[in-house]
Amino acid sequence: MTLSDAPAQYVTRIRVDAQVLERFPEFRLRVIYAFDVRNGPSDERSRALLIEAAAGAVRGLHGVRVADHPRIDAWRETYRAFGAKPSAYPCSVEALLQRAIKGGPAAVPTINRLVDMYNAVSLRHLLPVGGEDLDRLEGDLVLQFATGAEPFDVSDGGGEPPSFPLPGEIVWADDRGVTCRRWNWRQGRRTRLDESTVNAYFILEAMTSAAPDDALDTAAQQLADLLQSAGSAQRTCVVRVI
Repeated sequence: MTLSDAPAQYVTRIRVDAQVLERFPEFRLRVIYAFDVRNGPSDERSRALLIEAAAGAVRGLHGVRVADHPRIDAWRETYRAFGAKPSAYPCSVEALLQRAIKGGPAAVPTINRLVDMYNAVSLRHLLPVGGEDLDRLEGDLVLQFATGAEPFDVSDGGGEPPSFPLPGEIVWADDRGVTCRRWNWRQGRRTRLDESTVNAYFILEAMTSAAPDDALDTAAQQLADLLQSAGSAQRTCVVRVI
């Protein structure tokens, strides 16, 4: 599926605020839309994909500390720049990689088929990758500086009150609130992928100082191919946002 084939309401729905781009001009973003997917519990194939990717990521370090790998270090510097301590709030791919190092590749948790697939691509390319339910978004999804008033849901049943980002923290947020805190540190519950998901979006992020555009494009295409072959997506669309 080409970009021109995508439903028009989705193509510009995920974007980056100009203030973020001004502050971080090296930032690059690809978004994959997947329509009519069939998600389900983790299975033998999705577990194997994830374990293989985790093992490859650990081997690929060649003894270098995780924090010193260029693709991880670029995000650590980015986090510091907006006031987040990376040792306390590692970006998503660093957290996955640390799990694989400490407990072995099989220690990376399996969630469901779609999450396993995007985590496998994240580890394979050492890039932050996230995925969420497109139909649960309310309005546009924007990467922006938080005011501190945007709610972030942290529990399933509403028993726990929402948390709030710090003013100036970079977050992904829609009209209802934050969907991911500290850029790509932790996703919320409201938009997460589960077995009822029909339409989804996947965000792949990079800093060009560590990962050039073609590396990001390759990762995005690999995930799009997986979504069609293993996720049974009827249509996928890769959008080069910036």
